[in-house]
Amino acid sequence: MTAVLGGLGPGGQLIVVGAPADPLQVPAGLLIGGRRSVAGWPSGRSIDSEDTMAFAARTGVRSMNEIFPLERAAEAYERMMSGGARFRVVLETGA
Repeated sequence: MTAVLGGLGPGGQLIVVGAPADPLQVPAGLLIGGRRSVAGWPSGRSIDSEDTMAFAARTGVRSMNEIFPLERAAEAYERMMSGGARFRVVLETGA
């Protein structure tokens, strides 16, 4: 969690969508010093996801990604944490 929060800019917000099994540990200094925050967001009902995907398919909505092979995960992480990533960083497993 510390590494992820460190990648947020001043005033940044980390949105937790999934529900991890373990408690989240967040260093207060990282939150306060950078005016960062952590918030939870319910992912909604399955019909909401289906509607969203149908809308995306119907209108041609596509995410903008920077795709890295899994073997370059460290490079992808560094690009993201340094602020160099322009779009969503995605690791491709080849599966």
